[in-house]
Order: sequence, then structure tokens, then C-alpha cells
Amino acid sequence: MAMTVLVGGMRRGDRRRGGANECRFSTDRAQLYPAPAARRAVFAAKSRRNCRNQDKPEEPPGPHLRQNAAPINVESLHILSTPISPPAAMRDRILAVYDTLRPSERRLADYVARHGAAVIRLSMPELAERAGVSQPTIARFCAALGYDGFREFKLQFAQNVGGGTPFVHQDVAADDRPADIAGKVFDRTIATLMSVRNALSADQIEHGIQLLAGARRIEFYGCGNSGIVALDLQHKFFRLGMPTVAYADPHVFSMSAALLAPGDVAVLVSNSGRTWDMLTAATLARSSGASVLALTHSGSPLARLADVCVFSDVEEDSDVYTPMTSRISHLVLGDVLAAGVALARADTVAPRLQRAKAHLRERRIAGAEPAPARSRARTAAAEPAPPAKPVPPAARPGRRKAG
Repeated sequence: MAMTVLVGGMRRGDRRRGGANECRFSTDRAQLYPAPAARRAVFAAKSRRNCRNQDKPEEPPGPHLRQNAAPINVESLHILSTPISPPAAMRDRILAVYDTLRPSERRLADYVARHGAAVIRLSMPELAERAGVSQPTIARFCAALGYDGFREFKLQFAQNVGGGTPFVHQDVAADDRPADIAGKVFDRTIATLMSVRNALSADQIEHGIQLLAGARRIEFYGCGNSGIVALDLQHKFFRLGMPTVAYADPHVFSMSAALLAPGDVAVLVSNSGRTWDMLTAATLARSSGASVLALTHSGSPLARLADVCVFSDVEEDSDVYTPMTSRISHLVLGDVLAAGVALARADTVAPRLQRAKAHLRERRIAGAEPAPARSRARTAAAEPAPPAKPVPPAARPGRRKAG
């Protein structure tokens, strides 16, 4: 299928080249960006010289540079261990695409992880010289993370550093007490939401709201856990008076995607962005003339297929029990999009919401709803005081009961 070609190696911006070039840009990446041996030797020499100038000794090459290396273990990366590592949002983006990077791009990722915020003060030529890579490598590295260029990369890096979250990511262990479980689940969820918020792009949100507000019909697709999120998003948007439907069965939403028409929007929810059924649905929806909005991970194949992406870079560990924080982040992003669409269509949405809420009030038991907080004190003051305890009448002396 053509989709296998599209997904195989395309990066952000490749689709704009159009036509037959799509196949050419999805071939072997080593042929697309050749690096002469002499140039590699020069950059390697610069990298060794820069390492010798530092206080600490030169580090051995990472596992990605060894021949016949075992699969990469992210726990051994500098990104997770250095005390001046990038903020959580940037770190998650790097880890998500690390195993797909070329060796030179991985070397750059390691340098960014070791030096952290110091990268913000460097220009592209300075970073290229210090990391021992070429400037095109930096450009490809930024594109792999989902940024338009080195300038946007530094801007997002600086924003994340300034708005870093103080919470610690902790997993629930088998011997945790209930109080520990509650604290870890809340801390991890709050930290995830803050990380997604700090990395959120205003342009992505604006484009997503515009696309949904002008849609003729909206369909929500998701598999497994993401299918539950798709159902929740559909529940938010149908109350706005828009034709919506949600499917969690891959067979059903694949058929539905093939039946879409221009003006329709398919919203695909996937944390990994690598599920084959979701990629198939995105390709079918676009081939039908519909637009695709994806709630997914940056740098994923689904992100490259979508017209508009709202990124949620959340890492889930399936080996141990951890809260599904990606679900929470997708639900919150759905709230953001729904609120934006409601404001964009306020003239027609407001009367519909009022009628819906009035109908819901009629179906509730009278007197079962709690009073608003601001009126509770007023209500308590207006209530009459409880009656005083009756005092028994005093016995009348000299009065006898008739016999």
C-alpha cells in the first residue's frame, strides 16, 4: 500500500513536496543525507578535542555507536541521569524518537542531555562544533522532535526550563501503602499535565479549534484505552449541536473513514501514534477528502499523516503498574478544544446548552441538589431558630382535682 511508503521514513514537511516525491523521501535515510568520510572524521576530531577540554574525562561511545549492539536501554541514557538534564517535556520528546535517530543525531541528543539549559545560549554553528555534528544534523534533529527549526527548538526549550514542574515522577510499588499510592498517583498526574501544558503550542490549539469549528461532521477514533477517550470527546462535542460519532472498533472506524467526504474531520486519539489500525484510518480519511486531527505523540507516524496535531508527549511504562497519565492529558486537551469550539460557535451553541441543561434539571429529584456555596451562609441565616424547649406550667397551689 502507499501508506507503508508514507509512514516508513517521512518527516515533518516531506508531504508538502507532493506527488512522486513522497516515495523518494520515504526510502533509506542514509541515501538522503550522505555524510562523506572526511567530514565525519573532522567532526569526530572536533568532538574529541572538545571532550578533552572539559573537566571530566571523555566518555566511551554509547551503545548506539557499537557494532551489533543490543537494543537501547533508555535507563542508561544521560537524558535520565544528568542533574542538569532538559525539562520533562523536552526529555520525553527526545526519548520518544531516540531509537529512530541516526548516530550523529543521537550524539547531538546526548550532548543536549549532558549540557541542559546551556544549549539555549548557543548558536547553531557553535552547537554543531561543540557537539561534533553538522548543522544539517541539528536541523534534522529539530525536525524529528516536531519543531520547524533550531530557533523554535530553543524557544520551547527555554519555555520548558522556565515553567518546569517541581513534582517527581514516581511509580506505584507493590509494597506501597494506600496513602503512598494516592500521593504518587496524584503527583504523577499533576506533573504530566504541567509538562503537557508547558510544551503546548498555541498555534496547534488555534488550528485545531478552527478545523473543528468549521467541520460538517466530526468522527472520533481510538483503539483500546484511547477508544474510551474518543467516546468522551464525542460526548463533549455532540452537546455543541454538531453531528458527531465515536468508534472504538478498528473494523468499524476503518469503514467509516472510507465513507467520509470533504468538510468532514476525523479526530484520531493515540498515545504512541504507531498503531496500524489508526494509521490505516488516517490514510483512508485523507484519501476521502476529509481532514485529520490527531491527539498523539510528536514525531510519531500518525503525527506525520495528520493535517493538524495536538501533541501530548507522555511516556507510559507497560512493564510495571503506572497510572495511565496519557489518558488524562488527552481528556484535558479534548476539554480545551471543546471550550474553544464552543466560544467560536457561541451564537448557536449557547441556546442549545441552555435547553439541554433545562431538560436535565427536569429529570432530577426536587431538593436533591446542594445549594450554591455562596448562598449557603445566607440560607442558614434566613432559617428560623429552633423553637425553645417548652416549660411545664407551674403547679397552682390550693387547687384540688375534683373527686
